[in-house]
Amino acid sequence: MRIGIDLGGTKIEGIALDDAGQELARHRIATPRGDYDGTLRAVRALVDRLESDHPGRASVGVGMPGAISPATGLVKNANSTWLIGRPFDLDLARALSRPVRVANDANCFALSEAVDGAAAGASVVFGVIVGTGVGGGLVVHGRIVDGPNAIGGEWGHNPLPWPEDDERPGPVCYCGKKGCVETFLSGPGLARDYDPTASRSATEVAAAAAAGEERARRTIERHARRMAKSLATVINVIDPDVIVLGGGLSNLGHLYERVPALWKNWVFSDVVATRLLPPRHGDSSGVRGAAWLWPARPG
Repeated sequence: MRIGIDLGGTKIEGIALDDAGQELARHRIATPRGDYDGTLRAVRALVDRLESDHPGRASVGVGMPGAISPATGLVKNANSTWLIGRPFDLDLARALSRPVRVANDANCFALSEAVDGAAAGASVVFGVIVGTGVGGGLVVHGRIVDGPNAIGGEWGHNPLPWPEDDERPGPVCYCGKKGCVETFLSGPGLARDYDPTASRSATEVAAAAAAGEERARRTIERHARRMAKSLATVINVIDPDVIVLGGGLSNLGHLYERVPALWKNWVFSDVVATRLLPPRHGDSSGVRGAAWLWPARPG
């Protein structure tokens, strides 16, 4: 049995999978925000509960915001700020009395969709998270590619490629730079592009566009064009077989036709065979991918 934990800012979800990937049990609890020790205790309690449902010692994988820095062994880049600067993987392993594998939540999403999701059977998979922020993960032959800096797949903090004059220098990003892909493609970015006061959410803008509102339609088209350019750079660098969209904006159905129709204008190839697909497991991909961090039952 494998246990996957999705450690979010407001909730912690746990899932138990059998060796074939079938779900055995699932539970969700509130995240003890701001409480590092409380977070460790909450994860331990969730693992205990899952193992009590199906007795036996399971492997444990955890998807979390941010990453473990290879330089320091401490958490970095996490919006759950109480984790930053802590040896979370080591502390959790001690709390659970077993080895634990920890990965960025976007990497877990990509792994889930590569193992038994929309991209099952593909050699190179790029998983994209487009929601409140923009993240990504790269999986090659079933293995996450983290890189020596633990930032593999962080396409959202590159500048928007081939910008129009009115897109320079771009909105300020929380990372301190201007014009990051995230500031244009995220849900809040789309909403601000429609109206600087963000009077409508991204999904409301999309609904207005579908109803024929011209201003909303132009916003949605700019968003698709910007996504096409941004993903074209990903294709030019890693040439994935499949790109899978996740996050709230993955529910915008027009992206799966419009973006591939546009990205051919920037991809350095005569034909673009890369497929853009919605996730098979939806919101469950992150927690399932955490479980798949262990490819086999421990010995």
